[in-house]
Amino acid sequence: MIRRAIPPWLFWLLAIGGVAFLLGAYEMVSARQTRINPLQSTIPSFEKLGEGLKQIFRPQGLPENPKPPMFWVDIRATLWRLFMGMGFGVAASVVVGVLMGAYRWIEAPLGPVVMFLSKVPPTAMMPIYFALVGTDQKMFTSMVALGIFFTMTQSIYQAVRQDVSDEAINKAYTLGASEFEVIYEVIWKQILPKIIDGIRLQIGPAMVFLLAAEMVVGNAGLGYQIRMQSRILNMSIVYVYLAILAFVGLIAEWGLATLRKKLCPWYVD
Repeated sequence: MIRRAIPPWLFWLLAIGGVAFLLGAYEMVSARQTRINPLQSTIPSFEKLGEGLKQIFRPQGLPENPKPPMFWVDIRATLWRLFMGMGFGVAASVVVGVLMGAYRWIEAPLGPVVMFLSKVPPTAMMPIYFALVGTDQKMFTSMVALGIFFTMTQSIYQAVRQDVSDEAINKAYTLGASEFEVIYEVIWKQILPKIIDGIRLQIGPAMVFLLAAEMVVGNAGLGYQIRMQSRILNMSIVYVYLAILAFVGLIAEWGLATLRKKLCPWYVD
């Protein structure tokens, strides 16, 4: 039967088995490539990946004037840019999406514009960001914020239209609620789980937009370092950074899922 529940121990056993299979398959491919060409670095062994992990945590620069390890410089730059971009993008999309869903006179002029611009790939607009805001922090923030703004605004607008019934709004007005109280007590609380889920879905695209910008104009960050290390075929660091990106996404996903359960205990997937 589809979606039949399984015991938790069986779920985790299958999950661990899947990870073990993936790691085993990687090791087999790496060993085969090494037998063909002992000097190959395209698919490094786990030993070389361990060396790459040590390298990113090793202090940079000369011994008499050490600098922070590569990892801390890059992760700090990327996470700060991601946080700022998603913060502005989510805040703007929530305000515009709720207003579009609550007021027809706001939906009429903004709806077609949002729908049209949501179809333009944000990476294709990178030259426009260069011309308008330059290549510093403003560019990265704009890239991420506008990259997620139009799609998330549409999803929030649809949630207001589909998940909040006119009956609930009319009852609130009958009980003497003001427009602000209706928006906060009825609309906001009803769509809050969908907003959190929308943020979860936008983490991946936001990281794609940010890494694309870092690879082009960044002087620090995970995307910048991946580009620089791939140029010299130092794939042991590239693969380690890809794993770090995956863990960042998993932690963000877990954190938002936990936040949704805490703020919206009534909501069921």
